[in-house]
Amino acid sequence: MDRLHEMEVFAAVIDAGSFAKAAEKLRMSPPAVTRAITSLEDRLRVRLINRTTRSLSLTGAGKRFLESCRRLLGEIEEAERDASGETTLPTGHLALTTSVTFGRTVLIPVVREFQRKNPQVTVSVFLHDRIVNLVEEGIDLGVRLAHLPDSSLMARRLGEIRRILIASPDYLKRMNKLVSPQDLKQHRIIAFTGQMPNREWHYRDRSGPGHVSIKPALEINDSWCAIAAAEAGEGITIAMSYMVADQIKRGQLVHVLSEYDPPPTPVHMVYPHGKLLASKTRSFIDFAVPLLQQNLEGSVIQADGRSIGGQIKERQETVDELTGR
Repeated sequence: MDRLHEMEVFAAVIDAGSFAKAAEKLRMSPPAVTRAITSLEDRLRVRLINRTTRSLSLTGAGKRFLESCRRLLGEIEEAERDASGETTLPTGHLALTTSVTFGRTVLIPVVREFQRKNPQVTVSVFLHDRIVNLVEEGIDLGVRLAHLPDSSLMARRLGEIRRILIASPDYLKRMNKLVSPQDLKQHRIIAFTGQMPNREWHYRDRSGPGHVSIKPALEINDSWCAIAAAEAGEGITIAMSYMVADQIKRGQLVHVLSEYDPPPTPVHMVYPHGKLLASKTRSFIDFAVPLLQQNLEGSVIQADGRSIGGQIKERQETVDELTGR
């Protein structure tokens, strides 16, 4: 059986939730659908679907293969439209990835707004605090928070983020003055372990980089819990600028020791190089980049609450497939 047809049958079975419903949709007999899936699994030498008398579920390999199938079938459909000169709204399935906190805070709202304007595009968003290989894992686009050296990926610069120290106004009124990094030793520190490894805060001043060792009063491996504790007046913590921009603007938190902030981290949207982008991908890039740039520009905050994000120039550059998130 044709490989492309097997992929179409596989995707239809998952979408329909049963072999019988997929057969009806494809105008095939149920045994023919079963043979197509069996042939596909035999050829790949891996089980894709766990079958019971009442339900179907994807195996790990099945989930990965389904994403690849959706992407390939969507690209074929797009190529046929382009060849025929047909112009339509973006359709198909789009797979995106970024870090967990950035996804929750910044990317997901943009995705939701994109889908409201493009209801024919389905989207999978994978939030991981690890390196994701776009090609191997079948991902169309990624947003990475890192310095990106040269490689086979293309990138659109979105802006930058900062790691900043924050505390509530109430806490700062009650405690000793905070003038230099060494003063942190006299304060109650809420350490978010992901941003303060080895119980050290790394900073930069006019003389160059430096660090100060800290004995935390409380250590938390969840950034939102650490921010909530700081907002409640329980101490000083570290956070990414985009996570606390609104609280700083409202006066609920204060950016402390801002003159000692470490250098900012760039943020890029990345996608495989040399690949003809489908309209769904191009449409998302065109829609999302300006919004993400605007969000990031407004998230870099000075101690007085003013945005310091400058105008961001769009550019393309090659970046490392295995660097950043």
